[in-house]
Amino acid sequence: MKIFPAIDIKDKKCVRLIKGDFDNKTEYEISPVDQAGKYKDHGFKNLHIVDLDGALTGETVNLDIIKDIVTKFDLKIEIGGGIRNFKSIQKYTDVGVEKVILGSAAIKDKNFLKKACEKFPNKIALGLDAKDGFLSVSGWKENSNQLTLDYLKEVNDYGVSRLIYTDINRDGMKQSPNFEETSKVAEKSNCPVIISGGVSSIDDIKKAKNLKNIEGIIVGKAIYDGDIQLEELVREDA
Repeated sequence: MKIFPAIDIKDKKCVRLIKGDFDNKTEYEISPVDQAGKYKDHGFKNLHIVDLDGALTGETVNLDIIKDIVTKFDLKIEIGGGIRNFKSIQKYTDVGVEKVILGSAAIKDKNFLKKACEKFPNKIALGLDAKDGFLSVSGWKENSNQLTLDYLKEVNDYGVSRLIYTDINRDGMKQSPNFEETSKVAEKSNCPVIISGGVSSIDDIKKAKNLKNIEGIIVGKAIYDGDIQLEELVREDA
């Protein structure tokens, strides 16, 4: 199972949000590039990055930082945050990102998702962020009134290469991921699933390994707060 340490970028800094709330954020002293270097030094191979500035503006605000990380460390990066057009996808693939995550734009316009998968084969990851079974969009500020599993059924054959499932109620809370809902999603999904939101301990990682159709897990706040040691975490990374 792949471990994806997370870096959320806002105003050129590493931050963590609680339940995606921009007013409830913790800033960390270390720069995103240095943090990526730290992960690389520990032996991690994958990285999950969210451009929070991009999520707010719909632009590739931190492209230079992403490029820097890809160039320096040879990490496989998945990037999300306000990617709403082919031009942005192209910019990220041009700098060497492994997967581009489409979220709100794909939920609001299924055709955009379909065309993106055709235009960028094996590069598109779908980010599904859910609250109580319903998908949320626009930085989690809007509920889409769409059931996660209904939406997935509709787009399952589009050619998405990876699905990232986040339970918003658990995000940044360190209360363990929602394994039950994630299993339902993984069972239905035609592509492998990444678990996101709420990882609190190595036990969560071990539990995730027993689930079917799970490619990996994202770990964020638990690393920054020291609940999970990187030395311990990298041993679970395969």
